[in-house]
Amino acid sequence: MARVFLDTCVLFPPILRDFLLGMADAGLYEPLWSDSVAAEWLHVTARKGEPGAVQALARMSARWPQAVTPPGDPTALELPDSGDRHVLAAAIAGQADTLVTLNLRDFPAWALAPHGINLTPPDAFAVALWMARAGPVEAEVARVWPGLSGRDLRNALKRARLPRLGKALERG
Repeated sequence: MARVFLDTCVLFPPILRDFLLGMADAGLYEPLWSDSVAAEWLHVTARKGEPGAVQALARMSARWPQAVTPPGDPTALELPDSGDRHVLAAAIAGQADTLVTLNLRDFPAWALAPHGINLTPPDAFAVALWMARAGPVEAEVARVWPGLSGRDLRNALKRARLPRLGKALERG
């Protein structure tokens, strides 16, 4: 099963996090994150006033106790934004196959390739999972966005930063 490191930016907003973790719960991949990503996420959620982030992290940690990776060595890495070194270092330390992030420019291929880590935004990640195993992905979409279909579902997924998945499911 693929080991997938989740960057802070895909843990917030809550609906994207819920959907991504629901697919992990369905056994489509093994989620990974680090203590530094969790701390960054809790800082963002406190600043933006998301209730329940601490409880969500506790549920995540209880559900996937092996998901928290070692911190790795961020000082050994070069990235366009030095503030993202901790993410790549933890992904490497956790032996991630994929890094899911919205910040694609912050993780150039030349920095990830030596470590065998693929970079993908959440939309492309979800579409790839859907193409491989449509049933569980569609069940997760129905759980997170109950009662929506067609254009309404497509628009909801677009707002959640999953436009290609929304377009694919609108057709289906």
